[in-house]
Amino acid sequence: MRPARAPGRGVPGTLAVPALALLIALTVTAALLAAVGASPGRTYLTMLEFGLRPDSLVSAVNRSTIYFFAGLAVAVAFRMNLFNIGVEGQYRIAALLAAAAGAAVDLPGPLHLTVVCLVAMLTGAVWAGIAAVLRTWRGVSEVLSTLLLNYVATAVIAYLLAEVFAADSVTGSTPELPPSARLPVLDGLPALFGLPLPAGVHLGGAALGAVVFGVVVHWVLTRTLYGHDLKISGLNPTAARAHGIDPRRMILITMLVSGGLAGLAGLPDLLGNTYRYGMDFPSGAGFTGIAVALLGRNTPLGIALSALLFGFLERSALILDIQGIPKEIVTIMQGVIVISVVVAHEVVRRMERRRTARLVREGTSPAASEPAGPAA
Repeated sequence: MRPARAPGRGVPGTLAVPALALLIALTVTAALLAAVGASPGRTYLTMLEFGLRPDSLVSAVNRSTIYFFAGLAVAVAFRMNLFNIGVEGQYRIAALLAAAAGAAVDLPGPLHLTVVCLVAMLTGAVWAGIAAVLRTWRGVSEVLSTLLLNYVATAVIAYLLAEVFAADSVTGSTPELPPSARLPVLDGLPALFGLPLPAGVHLGGAALGAVVFGVVVHWVLTRTLYGHDLKISGLNPTAARAHGIDPRRMILITMLVSGGLAGLAGLPDLLGNTYRYGMDFPSGAGFTGIAVALLGRNTPLGIALSALLFGFLERSALILDIQGIPKEIVTIMQGVIVISVVVAHEVVRRMERRRTARLVREGTSPAASEPAGPAA
């Protein structure tokens, strides 16, 4: 017999939340577009046509890899009911030290790239580890500590760029990374699907890395003892403690893993675009990662689809200015999606609770009401 599934954990519950959130976001955005005198239908069609161009699709994929790593970092912490909102500071300081380390050593291509990635992951883990230590040994909420560490990271980055790592006092950036420390391009991959890329448009190698890390994280979360302990600790800390799972140890490991993944979020830009770290290094991906993780329901596949959606929306926004429509509409849409996810999750949870209560009153098991499947 199959064990009963928790309310909202099945496929309908999993799909209902993001679907309802997107519907709410589209409805609110349509009202805003109408308020500024733009046709919602025409605007959406224009964004869709522009976003589906080969160069736009590649740009959206490149941007989505950043959000994917940030979303993974947030999701791993979420699974243990930890709110790591310090991904922004973690990936930025990780990118700085990775850039400095990559410019300071001279190694063969694959080894050089590996060293840069390891430095980024280690830096992100250490920065997140500060919040973990404060939580486990002093009881400081990780929400407060990770938030404040974002500001500390900004100050530390400014100091290091000005006094330690800057190669040019005018630009205030680290030395440029050599070719051996840069990500390869995957331009041949779109051609396999009949999407020849225009000149100057490249599919970054970070997309392949995102696939690999997504598979690895999924395997760790669903097929390892750590993933099992993480799930139990998140669902019922008391039961986890009764089964011999040390909550302090789990918090520390989980925050280190989350920070390590966060450290990867800055690498697509660093190793595939800017090749150096300066005060103008792209920022904001850490906070977007929270929305991506929420919309993706904290699963690698869901986060990948959510990251692609956010990348697509950002790329599609470029056409709005040309059409005389404020491109900030897309930013509003993304914000509404975040709020809608919370609202939709609560709506679906209450629907599932009422359904379960009704089945109990009728003397029917919730599990028995589901279609039969193969035996476990």
